[in-house]
Amino acid sequence: MRPYRSVLFLPGHRPSWVDKAVAAGADAIVLDLEDSVPEAEKAGARTTVAESITRLRERDTDIGVFVRVNPLHTRLTGGDLEAVVVPGLTGVFAPKIETASDVLRYDALLDHFETRNGASGLEYIVPVETVPAIQNCREIIGASPRVGAMIGPTAEHADIARAVGYEWTPEGTETLYHRSRILLACREAGIHALTGLWEALSDLDGLREFARRGRGLGFRGMIAIHPSHVGVVNEVFSPSEADIDFHRGLVEAYEKAAADGTGALRYRGVHIDKAHYDKAVEWLERAAATPAGGSS
Repeated sequence: MRPYRSVLFLPGHRPSWVDKAVAAGADAIVLDLEDSVPEAEKAGARTTVAESITRLRERDTDIGVFVRVNPLHTRLTGGDLEAVVVPGLTGVFAPKIETASDVLRYDALLDHFETRNGASGLEYIVPVETVPAIQNCREIIGASPRVGAMIGPTAEHADIARAVGYEWTPEGTETLYHRSRILLACREAGIHALTGLWEALSDLDGLREFARRGRGLGFRGMIAIHPSHVGVVNEVFSPSEADIDFHRGLVEAYEKAAADGTGALRYRGVHIDKAHYDKAVEWLERAAATPAGGSS
């Protein structure tokens, strides 16, 4: 999966919001069919979402487009996928997954509707929303090559807060254990690690600090629920020019020293050796893959 910095949610039955999401600069959007869509509008929202995907792709081929379907236990998932798995869809935001078997159930549906509807290469973003999902995160990630990203959740009021029973703080110490466990599983499998969620819509300073803490742990992008949050999230998860200059200089300095037979040296006041060089090379590769725009 591409290293999306910002993944912005919007209700699937509100097609006019798609343009706002794109204008905000989100790397990816999630058209929701689950919690933000009233029961009476869910069937109609399927058609609306499929039309939104087609319309969006006619003018934007770069943005990631995902759909959050209704969970398997609702028995609405198949109908959702039948309608929204269309050419132009990037993947599925797959809620309430708790075991590897759940992933395989999604796979069976997606294999069928990809073939039937002419779509291909779809991936999953997997939110961790329950205690079993925390416990089984490694097995879930390993269940299918379609699993491209997993979310280390921190939400104040969403399903994970109810499931774990924590009392939310901006510092996030109450979610540090399960986020770290999920992050390590993502790193082990080589998939994209996302975090979220900041629910105070007008507190952009708080959002920025919260995102910085997530980046500091090792997360590479974040879920957003309002267009005004996208710019801040993109800024935090973009490599700065100063950081790029530092890492490029480190690589050049080490390669020159190694060519001269030196394996350790002083660079900008710090000791560096092969381990520092390897980290800098990997960092630059990731920076090159990060979507452009919004850098700090």
